[in-house]
Amino acid sequence: QVQLVESGGGLVQAGGSLRLSCSASGRTFNNYVMAWFRQYPGKEREFVAHISQTGGALDYAESAKGRFTISRDNAKSTLYLQLTSLKPEDTAVYCCAASRFMIGAMNDPGDYDYWGQGTQVTVSS
Repeated sequence: QVQLVESGGGLVQAGGSLRLSCSASGRTFNNYVMAWFRQYPGKEREFVAHISQTGGALDYAESAKGRFTISRDNAKSTLYLQLTSLKPEDTAVYCCAASRFMIGAMNDPGDYDYWGQGTQVTVSS
């Protein structure tokens, strides 16, 4: 089992920045592919970005490219998502997720085994 806890969400004006963190415990963090998803009310989770176990492979949703940066610190068992140039449409609950294996595109919620509870990001116009 892997336990994931997100933090760093909040209210920010359009154009602003936030850094989200996801702290992992329970198993060896660097064995897991990690990802960020976001969820709008009443909608399915939407892929944002993922990062391989060593951090050498990254992928982003089109909406995130150029504005968001995923990273990880395996020594601290922590995943990060730096959000910049935020827009009102980025308002959502952001969740981190973990998968033991990197298979395929890894952009579907079904690819991941463990989830955090999420942190709310609200961008005002």
